Amino acid sequence: MDVARDAILTLVLVSAPLMLIGLIVGVAISLLQALTQIQEMTLVFVPKILAIFVGMLVALPFMADTLQGYMTRLAARIITGG
Repeated sequence: MDVARDAILTLVLVSAPLMLIGLIVGVAISLLQALTQIQEMTLVFVPKILAIFVGMLVALPFMADTLQGYMTRLAARIITGG
C-alpha cells in the first residue's frame, strides 16, 4: 500500500505543472474566444501545445528529480525487502 500511495503522489507531483499550464492556457483562450466571438477550433490547440511544450522544458529538471527520488525510495525498499 505504501508503494502505491508513493507512486500516486509522485504521479500527481510530476504531472501537476503541465496540467496547470494546460488549464490556465485553456481558460485564457476560452475567455478570449467568448469575448471576441471567434470560434476557431485550432485556436485552442496550438497555444496549449506550445505552452505545455515550453512548460515541460522549464519543469523537466523538477520532474526528473521527483522521479529519481521515487526510484531511489523504491530501490531502497526492494533492497531492504519491505
